[in-house]
Amino acid sequence: MITVNMHEAKTRLSELVKAVEDRNETVILCRDGTEVAEIRRRTKRRQPRRDLTPDPRLRVEFAPGYDPAEPLSEDEWPSSLR
Repeated sequence: MITVNMHEAKTRLSELVKAVEDRNETVILCRDGTEVAEIRRRTKRRQPRRDLTPDPRLRVEFAPGYDPAEPLSEDEWPSSLR
């Protein structure tokens, strides 16, 4: 683990990143002696792929002659909404 202050990190950034890449080091950045950030090698995380194929069991089948875009007639509306 390498601990450096902000000014030194600005001056040696390329060298610090190379240490992270080549030697798998962790670099701790400090401001006024207090740790404020960490630079470390990034691990590859594979995100699980989502299966977006529709489930055939959820397929909707309308009755013959039914038009879902057709407006409701007056007697099809619930009485509380008329």
